[in-house]
Amino acid sequence: MNTLDIEAIRQDLEKARDRLVDQLDELGATPSGDLRSDVDYGDSFADAGAVTAERTERLGLVDALVGQLREVEKALERIEQGTYGICAECGKEIPPARLEARPESTLCVDCKSRLG
Repeated sequence: MNTLDIEAIRQDLEKARDRLVDQLDELGATPSGDLRSDVDYGDSFADAGAVTAERTERLGLVDALVGQLREVEKALERIEQGTYGICAECGKEIPPARLEARPESTLCVDCKSRLG
């Protein structure tokens, strides 16, 4: 891929955003990661410990999805700003192969390796 098809990337990122929002909703969370109060753990949980374990697992999944959602939203913002494909750290071009593999990338491989 020599040149980036920004419109196709935008569409893919928008689909990813919608999918992540749907997954958060299924877990009973808002896109910001807050758990809705209407989440019912049902009668299948015998004690408070089981409910706490389920809630902790759910929070872990929600945190991971919110992180992914933020990355996707940052990439969409960078498209709007005209800075998509430019490393947010060093300012160099992010190789198209990296963007093809991870369209939400805002860092080149060197900066990502250095920053973690």
